[in-house]
Amino acid sequence: MRATFFTVKKRLVVSLIVGLSLFLIISIRLGYVQFALGNFLTERAEDSWSRNVPFEPQRGDILDRNDVKLATNQSAPTIFVVPRQIENPTQVAKQLSDVLGMPVQKAYKHITKVTSIERLHPEGRKVTLDIANKIRDLDIKGVYIAEDSRRYYPYGKYLSHVLGFAGIDNQGLMGLEAYYDKELKGEEGNVRFFSDAKGKRMPKIADQYQSPVDGLDLRLTIDSRIQTAIERELDNAEALYNPEGIVAIAMNPNNGEILGMASRPSFNPIEYQTVSPEIYNRNLPVWSTYEPGSTFKIITLAAALEENLVNLQKDNFHDGGSVEVGGAHLHCWKSGGHGSQTFLEVVQNSCNPGFVELGDRLGKAKLFKYIKDFGFGEKTGIDLQGEGKGILFKLDRVGPLEAATTAFGQGVSVTPIQQVAAVAAVVNGGYLYKPYIAKELVDSKTGTVLKKFTPEMKRKVISEETSKQVRYALESVVAQGTGKNAFVDGLRVGGKTGTAQKVKDGRYMENNYIVSFIGFAPADKPEVVIYVAVDHPRDTLQFGGTVAAPIVGNIMKDIKQILDIKSRKGAIAKEYNSWLDPAPIIVPNFVGMDKSKLQTQLVELKIEASGSGNIVKFQSPAPGTKVKPNSKIRLFFDEEKNDKLKKK
Repeated sequence: MRATFFTVKKRLVVSLIVGLSLFLIISIRLGYVQFALGNFLTERAEDSWSRNVPFEPQRGDILDRNDVKLATNQSAPTIFVVPRQIENPTQVAKQLSDVLGMPVQKAYKHITKVTSIERLHPEGRKVTLDIANKIRDLDIKGVYIAEDSRRYYPYGKYLSHVLGFAGIDNQGLMGLEAYYDKELKGEEGNVRFFSDAKGKRMPKIADQYQSPVDGLDLRLTIDSRIQTAIERELDNAEALYNPEGIVAIAMNPNNGEILGMASRPSFNPIEYQTVSPEIYNRNLPVWSTYEPGSTFKIITLAAALEENLVNLQKDNFHDGGSVEVGGAHLHCWKSGGHGSQTFLEVVQNSCNPGFVELGDRLGKAKLFKYIKDFGFGEKTGIDLQGEGKGILFKLDRVGPLEAATTAFGQGVSVTPIQQVAAVAAVVNGGYLYKPYIAKELVDSKTGTVLKKFTPEMKRKVISEETSKQVRYALESVVAQGTGKNAFVDGLRVGGKTGTAQKVKDGRYMENNYIVSFIGFAPADKPEVVIYVAVDHPRDTLQFGGTVAAPIVGNIMKDIKQILDIKSRKGAIAKEYNSWLDPAPIIVPNFVGMDKSKLQTQLVELKIEASGSGNIVKFQSPAPGTKVKPNSKIRLFFDEEKNDKLKKK
């Protein structure tokens, strides 16, 4: 009996220990689940009960330097359904079909789909406010309207290649929209509600709202006033010349800021899906490469002056119309040549043989060193997609002919943005800047600048003295040479024309040119560089001076007012002695002349008469003034003087 008692007692103790151990284990486990895994399990449970209606963030605006909105957002709600909450699918499908314009069968398929939440795509995606209100008025259980937006470009085709566009999910696809997509897009938010396994909402659990984080605004270096002038002139040129394409860039030469950029053909970013990818994929100012023609002579000129190989005023050159190099005859554009001229006149006349001479003085090694120092043959690094880098001869493959043609802009392939950056360096004192178009990233709520993009100077290429000499030479091109159609009264403009024959399949095309002009102002202290190139203008003389220079001149007139550039002393007077200009007429002295004799004097002038009598008492403009043919001459006739003559 005693052994039996101890056995029972022992068993009870063991059972107690086991029970206590199990209790302890369960307690520890419950504590672990409650305190360590509680939040995790609660979240998992809530996830299984919850349904999220997404709220898209507002994509950041794109602004010009003066906060004009160039790309913004329009409210465009999106329709969602929770299929398990739909009580009468057939009826609801008919209602949604009527409002959204989608087939009833398609609507029914959406709202009966075995899923927690379903978006009605594409008919219910980014709908108008009117449609959203109609859906809301139906008050259908299980149908939800989520706040959403679509990208909106207030100015249509304006700056389209630069801005690019965003897709239906507000993701950047092209241009600045793609380049700065991470900064612009923001973070998605949502409204979270809870439902049971049958899809019915749990009334005792409050909805949760996670607000979206809007994207940052992007402020550009673009000046919309300058951009407007560029767009207007390109529209006019497109209508007048029906070209294959046009390119225009305006840049501040002192820091690399892009003030304006456009090209033709253009497109409306809102309707990009209706446009050929060949149009919107190619931002021509940074993408296209071609022979620059005579605008490239600026680089040769700067290099020769920097190396002290030419004196523009004292050195002379005889242009016989062509020069032989490596067995080939390189011709001047003017038949028979320009004869004896200073090298300043070589620049004014854009004389090819004269620049062959400058290239020869430099030698191929120095010539190509300066070409590369000015940034050709490499990307500028501008913050835009698809930039090209051009094509240069490899130095070991450059013979006398290749060096000669390169000196006047033939046989080398460059991009428009490279030319603008290089010429900016030539005229700003010799500093090569990286072009850039994004100025600041800004908090869209507070306006606080979160990041500022600053100018990046790559290197110094030439001296201030050389820059000064080139500026003077190029101002004389506009005042007295081939660039006269870019002349602006009251504004010192310098620049250079370019006419480059296009190449196809390794051969030059007949009567198919890219004509261009690159100008800067004011010539003594430049604030802007403008480049315009027109690809194959039709029904006109294909010369940079006749087509591109007037476009730059018209833009410069606007910029003078926009930047409030005051007239400066020291401007080179315009002369009318170019084949591009009609011969001027020197106004005769009409004072004292009888009206009957005026007809022989005014064959190419127009009269605006005032006063009475037959004798001229006063005239405007004054005698000796140079005017264009068909200019208006104001004459005042005095009756009193006429009566005295009769009495005599």
